[in-house]
Amino acid sequence: MKPSLVLRMGQQLTMTPQLQQAIRLLQLSTLDLQQEIQEALESNPMLERQEDGDDFDNSDPMADNAESKPTSESQETSFQETATPVESLEEGEWNERIPNELPVDTAWEDIYQTSASSLPSNDDDEWDFTTRTSAGESLQSHLLWQLNLAPMSDTDRLIAVTLIDCINNQGYLDETLEEVCESFDPELDIELDEVEAVLHRIQQFEPAGIGARNLSECLLLQLRQMPAQTPWMTEAQRLVSDYIDLLGSRDYSQLMRRMKLKEDELRQVIELVQSLNPRPGSQIESSEPEYVVPDVIVRKDSDRWLVELNQEAVPRLRVNPQYAGFVRRADTSADNTFMRNQLQEARWFIKSLQSRNETLMKVATQIVEHQRGFLDHGDEAMKPLVLHDIAEAVGMHESTISRVTTQKYMHTPRGIYELKYFFSSHVSTSEGGECSSTAIRAIIKKLVAAENQKKPLSDSKIAGLLEAQGIQVARRTVAKYRESLGIAPSSERKRLM
Repeated sequence: MKPSLVLRMGQQLTMTPQLQQAIRLLQLSTLDLQQEIQEALESNPMLERQEDGDDFDNSDPMADNAESKPTSESQETSFQETATPVESLEEGEWNERIPNELPVDTAWEDIYQTSASSLPSNDDDEWDFTTRTSAGESLQSHLLWQLNLAPMSDTDRLIAVTLIDCINNQGYLDETLEEVCESFDPELDIELDEVEAVLHRIQQFEPAGIGARNLSECLLLQLRQMPAQTPWMTEAQRLVSDYIDLLGSRDYSQLMRRMKLKEDELRQVIELVQSLNPRPGSQIESSEPEYVVPDVIVRKDSDRWLVELNQEAVPRLRVNPQYAGFVRRADTSADNTFMRNQLQEARWFIKSLQSRNETLMKVATQIVEHQRGFLDHGDEAMKPLVLHDIAEAVGMHESTISRVTTQKYMHTPRGIYELKYFFSSHVSTSEGGECSSTAIRAIIKKLVAAENQKKPLSDSKIAGLLEAQGIQVARRTVAKYRESLGIAPSSERKRLM
């Protein structure tokens, strides 16, 4: 077959760079968008922040400093002449220099000079308190700090460091003592008894219960560090060491019979055990806190719910008028071409941000319109809502709604929620209506909170109570909703009154 040229006509959808940028900005979270804007400001000279009340002072700062310098020097000289050393003041003279009451409308700084020169002034807008906060401490570093304070031989210190490395974030020892002993160089001739002795020393560190090999040992370590006169101490140690399995299965009748305790006495012993921490390592927080910045704010004005963008979350941008004035249409030089391209990119970027804000406002307004019951009455009044409903209301595709609602948050009087929280499936009711899964979860949580702790509600019983309210839900569906709420089964919720 001979090669030939063929001309064909057809239609094809192509995403322009502007559309690709708009879609990418639409699916970014607020924190990611702030970083994207900062990168655009650093790379594009045509972009700048638009801030209210910018006041540029064209005066020469060096001249001001030169004029104010003699004044400050004279004040310093006069202060040195009038100041009296603290050591030369007697107690009576020192008390006389401190007035009992300060004059009205007088600040502390007007009378006394503070020594905390490192603290920021009230006019320092760029100071951020998060830069002064300390970083989170890991559990291993906390234990190593205590190890450095404990007197040990070099061999024991090596064993202790190895054991600390084997402790997980919950505070338990992951490796067995035999495995730890085998990890050392045979030339060191470290025996198993030495490793166990060092482990006992580590178990005396804070937090209490650290370095345990199982739950029973962890609770026993915490009980042994309590005062000896603690009520029911002996019974609690016996319960933790011998009957921890019965306690986990909540077989209280067997516990009362084997420990020879009455119901009231067993309840007090269990309360003492429940005051302990089964995960002692969790007390040392090593992870950095994650902050959520709401994209939209919902507030109530009279009988209306108003939706507005969080203006503080995303900075306002504009084209730098001074640089934009340098662009010439007829000039084809490399510099002018570069500036023209940067100007076009800046306009596209600002337009994409405006499109993102408009889309976010449309979607958030429709969500608030559909979920007024939730805002007024709580989770039990949440209505069923899917992406298709909002897509039809705003005239957009479901994929666009999915991008808008991902990692976007709404600040309401009831708290901060992700936009996806307001979407839920529906369950049919006996009257032919619909009930959202979020509302059903709220009802289940309310029923469990009000149940008799001696006879907790089973999943079948909860399904029957929901059916009595007109909500037809299967038992396995109730179990799925209960597990999503973090509620244990009825056999594990049983309590002694």
